[in-house]
Amino acid sequence: MRDFKELKVWVKAHHLTLAVYQATSTFPTTELYGLTSQIRRSCASIPANIAEGCGRSGDAELCRFLQIAMGSASELEYHLLLARDLNFIKVSQYESLFENVVEVKRMLASFIKKLRADS
Repeated sequence: MRDFKELKVWVKAHHLTLAVYQATSTFPTTELYGLTSQIRRSCASIPANIAEGCGRSGDAELCRFLQIAMGSASELEYHLLLARDLNFIKVSQYESLFENVVEVKRMLASFIKKLRADS
């Protein structure tokens, strides 16, 4: 069992989630149960799955939850693009969030690769 709070990828994903919550706070109220909810859910799912994987037994299960986190990151990537195209967020804000999502995905991919190599 690992302490998820010590993982750099979890810290990065947590900060991304905080930034996404702040960015979506200005979305139209009509989107509260639509895009706002979807973006927040997919983003929060990233650090949540990392944490859950750390609470499981063995690297194989951790790897599975990291892959789920990767899927959520890809979902978030699309939702942010949609929000940008709907003019819910500024291009500069989108670019910053997008860069952070890409970095989290790179970190997840490296972690998954390392876990697979060690087993």
